Amino acid sequence: MLADELPGLDVVVTNVASDSHTWNLVYLQLVLEELGHRVRNLGACVPDDVLVSECLRQRPDLVVVSTVNGHGFVDGTRVIGKLRGHPELAAVPAVIGGKLGITGTGGRDRNAALRAAGFDAVFEDGTAGAAFTAFVGRLPQGVST
Repeated sequence: MLADELPGLDVVVTNVASDSHTWNLVYLQLVLEELGHRVRNLGACVPDDVLVSECLRQRPDLVVVSTVNGHGFVDGTRVIGKLRGHPELAAVPAVIGGKLGITGTGGRDRNAALRAAGFDAVFEDGTAGAAFTAFVGRLPQGVST
């Protein structure tokens, strides 16, 4: 069986352009790989256009945006608009999580706003590990194009 034919998801893991933290990305990569998925970790301070270009090139089954610096709401809203602006990426599941604001958790309002902007799920800092793995587990596997 070729690598492209293996079950599991092709996942792009990234952070937002303003975030230089990498430990969260490595952690997510390890969790996703342990679950049997293939991960392309784009690293720190990923410009929006680089993320979009990589997603257009790779056609992932899932995009995971993680942030630690507290600017996830602002940067995430902008980047999901750019991803969803491409018809080829409009239906790719995309999630965001981590520290999404500088004033702590934003609750339902911030979650709803990010979902309305185009994210399929939002995982706030500190309480979302099981919810994230459950979300990933519900996605159809081996469907990348």
